[in-house]
Amino acid sequence: MQFSMGIYLSTPKVEKFSEDGENEHLRYGLSSMQGWRATMEDAHAAYTNLDDSTSFFGVYDGHGGKVVAKFCAKFLHQEVLKSKAYLTGDIGTSLQKSFLRMDEMMRGQRGWRELSILGDKINKFTGMIEGLIWSPRSSDGNCQVDDWAFEEGPHSDFGGPTSGSTACVAVIRNNQLVVANAGDSRCVISRKGQAYNLSRDHKPDLDIEKERILKAGGFIHAGRVNGSLNLTRAIGDMEFKQNKFLPAEKQILTANPDINTVELCDEDEFVVLACDGIWDCMSSQQLVDFIHAQLHTETRLSTVCETVLDRCLAPSTAVGEGCDNMTMILVQFKRPARSSASTEEQSSSTGQAEPETQLERSERTEL
Repeated sequence: MQFSMGIYLSTPKVEKFSEDGENEHLRYGLSSMQGWRATMEDAHAAYTNLDDSTSFFGVYDGHGGKVVAKFCAKFLHQEVLKSKAYLTGDIGTSLQKSFLRMDEMMRGQRGWRELSILGDKINKFTGMIEGLIWSPRSSDGNCQVDDWAFEEGPHSDFGGPTSGSTACVAVIRNNQLVVANAGDSRCVISRKGQAYNLSRDHKPDLDIEKERILKAGGFIHAGRVNGSLNLTRAIGDMEFKQNKFLPAEKQILTANPDINTVELCDEDEFVVLACDGIWDCMSSQQLVDFIHAQLHTETRLSTVCETVLDRCLAPSTAVGEGCDNMTMILVQFKRPARSSASTEEQSSSTGQAEPETQLERSERTEL
């Protein structure tokens, strides 16, 4: 996902960053790959123990630079932990506030400084900082940062980054799964082999997105917001958030996430979070089917992810699909489920959506 087609390499970078982990309730594997792109702008976070009862997984797909994705991977889960709503058990509200908080934290002298730390060079044309492929280590999952104080300095009026990032996050506590999404990365659950989308891709053709963009003074041209961005929600991208008369959630582009809460049941096998580099190549159901087939012979979840990345990678840049950076996290629930959800909860969460039909396998279904 880029402002334009992006710059491609003559041969793809197929080296992968992969990782596995587990706790008593679940196991996960992840893998990310630069592919044909000239730079790696994806980042991710995976913490099986955000606290004693909670796991956190996030995929961040950067555009126009990689620092916003890296910033989210470093700070978003920490903000969730620190929020008052989280302490009272309201994971959905804590996620929503933390998404919006990222934009606030990237402004001013402190924002500039943190982005500079994450970057390794400043693009002399845009003044924007750029960085390397990056993933936080699991050890800093619980480190607390000081309150984000205003700092005096040459960049105290820094309005925030011109680059941006999607954020698709899944938080699992006991048998509650809360998904927060802004952008076109996606979270999908496999329930009895059936794919259900737990997030909605925020694209300019969605009526609810169009309406907000136009009301805020923006426009859509050639399927892009203000002619440049092919998604309608993201963290960062401050030039699209300049309407002084509107709150953050009503700007042309907003970091405000959709929140989806699901009661997990014994029929739930796994959850996938992935950036659009994967979903451009496979539908939700195709990926779920592919993972199930892989799990018959492969026990290491990161290897399953690597196989998906290799399958999605285009043979050349002549085709559009399969040329993007790719990141995928696969979270498998251990049997038996943590504590079986009640029958009422199962029927109410299953009743939220029909599964994807055989007829329209690539159609998207929300749960």
